[in-house]
This record gives sequence, structure tokens and C-alpha cells, in this order.
Amino acid sequence: MYASKAPSNLTPVAASAAQIVRRMNAMKALRLPHEYVWRDCFDHSFILRGSGLQQDQLSAQNAIDRRARLVDSTATDAGRILAASMQGGLTPANARWFALDVQTADDAGKAWLDSVADQLHVEIHNANFDSESLDCMLDMVAAGWFVMFIDDAKDENGRSVGLSFESWPLAECYFSSSRSDGTVDTVYHVYQRTAEQCVAEFGDAVSAMVKKKAVDTPDEMIDLVHAIYPRVGSNGKLAKSMAFASCKAEIANQHLLVEGGFHEFPCAIPRMNRIPGSPYAVGPMFDALPDARMLNQLKRMDLANADLAIAGMWIAKDDGVLNPRTVKVGARKIIVANDTESMKPLVSGGNWQLADERIAQLQAAIRKLLMADQLQPQDGPAMTATEIHARIALIRQQLGPTFGRMQSEYLRMLVERCFWLGYRAGAFPPPPQSIAGANFTVRYTNPLARAQNLEDVTAIQNALAFILQVQPFQPEVLDNYDLDEMSRTLSEAQGVPQKCMRDMQAVMALRKARAQQQAAQQQQAQAQQLQGMAADAAFKGAQQRAANAA
Repeated sequence: MYASKAPSNLTPVAASAAQIVRRMNAMKALRLPHEYVWRDCFDHSFILRGSGLQQDQLSAQNAIDRRARLVDSTATDAGRILAASMQGGLTPANARWFALDVQTADDAGKAWLDSVADQLHVEIHNANFDSESLDCMLDMVAAGWFVMFIDDAKDENGRSVGLSFESWPLAECYFSSSRSDGTVDTVYHVYQRTAEQCVAEFGDAVSAMVKKKAVDTPDEMIDLVHAIYPRVGSNGKLAKSMAFASCKAEIANQHLLVEGGFHEFPCAIPRMNRIPGSPYAVGPMFDALPDARMLNQLKRMDLANADLAIAGMWIAKDDGVLNPRTVKVGARKIIVANDTESMKPLVSGGNWQLADERIAQLQAAIRKLLMADQLQPQDGPAMTATEIHARIALIRQQLGPTFGRMQSEYLRMLVERCFWLGYRAGAFPPPPQSIAGANFTVRYTNPLARAQNLEDVTAIQNALAFILQVQPFQPEVLDNYDLDEMSRTLSEAQGVPQKCMRDMQAVMALRKARAQQQAAQQQQAQAQQLQGMAADAAFKGAQQRAANAA
């Protein structure tokens, strides 16, 4: 489970607005050298998602201007396929993608954990998770990291009414780790609200300057910072003594607005390819960036060549009658010249075939780097079972390392945070005694996890096929296999819901009842057989007596 207590070796961070702003500026300086790379990756893929990097806030017009410079959309298309595949492979909405396990759980405990997992899955996807997670996956593809804030949604009376997810823009987030394993536990979110919104949210806690602006210029933007960091040795229930502090402050005035806390770290911040010596990362678009740059440059040259081929290029001689500087070529125009040789068309020296070949090569390279060549449906005739198995194995090899990091830094954090939010809100029934107070682990049943278990599934299926072939001739071969365990392992690997499986006690009871029924039937058959034999003996005896009397 995710550690809910702050490490004991941390230096206390007081709830001081000046200290929060000072550390925020230091974190900004540490992140600044990486922003150019992220900005470039976003400019070649998802332009709007990179707004704010390098202090460059994009308007709609600026985004259109940047988009106009992007003459090829291969990287954008391949990146969207990868993001959608990651979302569908990690957290599909149409099927439960995780399970909760406790080692000491009995049948009642397992049933409770399974019902809670079902309820939790429904609550997550009934909230705004699916829309926010797609934005997060786009950030992961382009920049290699994202920040998802997880909290409970509240009604107007402050009561919890479900879950709430926020995908914080990368340009607004600065984070670090105080842990030896590098797990992120500190994040500073720099954002803006209007003066009117600040007064509506924080009331009298705002500074006098913001109060005045709320009256005079209510739409003026105020810079705020939300600092979340671990408290030293704290794990209380009151807001100011919880394991993680939550402080909001005005940046310009260095004025503290509110101090609260969280029982668990509320942000999921996974990273794909870590930058050495930095808590930040880069994504697969970083590897595809050189090809994307070259492809756009080559497409611009190709468009220029096409313009020459369509509009034509001419050579003209200034012979005193024809002035090449003022002549205009077009339909139904008369060009005055001293000689027909004074002006003639030139053949373009561009090589269309070579340009098309290089463009196709670069597009294929980008799609391969972003795995879109394997993730999207293949055209052509239907694949055989062997081809499907080989393709799934290839996808598993490509996404396996990504899944491992996302599992530890994203999925586990997401499930545990949502579980404890629901548990504290009283959304679940009381747990059975066998698991009360026990730590649970998260087991993943999403498509990527099942793909990783495909080797076990294939091995079991091959073993069962071997048993069916050999068992008629050598029945004792069954002694080498536990068919019950093989059946359960196969079902779990393929994601069969726990509620569809009987527990072992129910299976044993069913088999005992079946054995008793079979024994009763055998006894009845034996009794009937004995009765028949007695009747036959009596009939034969009567026949013998009649024969003797005659």
C-alpha cells in the first residue's frame, strides 16, 4: 500500500506563504531546462496541451499559427493511437481492471473485497475519470509524465457525493521527492483564479488587495499556488495534522489562504523515461522528435516543389519590350515580347519519387517509435490464431515496461486513494472480521495485465491438450496435475470475475452432495438388483417344484 506517513528524516515545512513561494521559485528554476524539449514535443503533436511551457500561454490564434507550421500530422495521429491504447489497456471502462486481495481473507472476506472492487470501479468511471485520464495519457505520450489530482466531489453542503479527478496542466505543476526511492510526494500547483472567484472560494481569508480587486476589477486574474507536501511525523485526523499538508497562498502578496491536509498523497504522478538527476521524464515523442522535424521539413520542400509543378516556373529575357519584373502569367493574358523565345517555361528539377519514398520512410519510422503500427487494427484478411498470439506477444513486449511503471506510480496510487476516500465516506459496508484492519494489495486484471499472463494461459492450454491426448491410453498421467488449480489459474489470468467462481468450500460441498447422490443411486440400484435376483430365484424355484411334482 502507498505509505500514508511522512518519512521521519524530513525537515519540517512550516505553513508559511513566504517559504512556499520561495520553494516554488526554486522548483521552477530546476524544471526550466527541460521545458524547451517538452514544448518542442507538444508542438509536433498536441499543441494545445503544451500551453504555458516556457511562459508561453497559447491563445486560439497562436495555436492556429503553430498548427500551420505543422504540415504533417503523422506524429499527432500515432500519438493519439498510443494514448488511446494505453488508456484502454490500463483502465478500460467496460470491464473491471483491478481486484483487491488480502492474504488472511476467508470466503466472506473475498466476497466483500470483490463487491467493493465492483463498486469502486463503477464509482471511478461514473465520475469524470475517463475524460481526464485521456488528457493525462496525451501528456504522457508527449512529455512522459502527468499529474492527476484525486479527491472526493462535494455538494453545496460539503458532503461527499462521489469522486472527482483533475488533470492538472503540465505547465502549472512542479514536483519533487523526499523519499529515497524517488516516489513523488511533493507537488506545487501554480494556477490562476479571478479576484471574484478567490473571494467566493476563500472568503475573508483573501488579502485586502484581492478584496479590493474583487470590487473594482472582479475579472482580474490572481496567481495562486497549491502546495502539497509531507508533514514530519504526522498522521492525525485533523486537517492540520494529517500526513500530507495542503496549503494555498497568493503568490504576489505571499499571503496564506488556507492550510489543510490529506490522509494520503492525493496526486498520481507517473513518469515514463526518467531524466537522470531529475524527478522529471520524457515520453516516446522525445524519440520520434528528430524524425518528426525532418518529416515536416521534407513535406515543406515537397509542397514547394508541388507549387512549382502546378503554377510553373518561367525564364524571361529583358529585351526592351518584355519586362520580366512586371509580367504576369495567367489565363487569357497577352504578354508583349520582342520574340517568342524571350520567355519560356523551365522544368522543375525536383525528384517526386525520391521525396515520396523518404516521406513514407519517415512516417513509418514515427509510427513504429510510437507503436501505432502494431496497436491499431490491421488491414487485410482475418488473422489466424497464431498470428493473433504473435501480435499480442509483440504488443506485450513493447508496452510491458510502460505498464510496469504505470502500475507502480499510477494504478496503485489511483485505486488506493479512491478506496480510502470511499471507505472514510462510508460508501462500503463494514468488512468481515477476517480482513478488518488488514492491508490489502491491488491485483490488476486489465487487458495489459492479461496480456502479460498470456504465457501462463498458453502453457496451461497446451498442458490440457496434452492430457486429453494421453489420458485415454494412460489414465495415471492425471496424477501429475492439479486440475482444480489449473482451472482457477486459467480463469484468473483471463480475467473471469470472482463472483463467477465457486469457492473451494462450495466446490467440496457440491462434490460431496454429488458423491452422496451417486452412492444413494448405487445402493438403490444394488437393492433393485438384489430384489430382481431374489425374484428370479423364487421363480426358478417354483418352476423346479412344479417340474418335480409333475
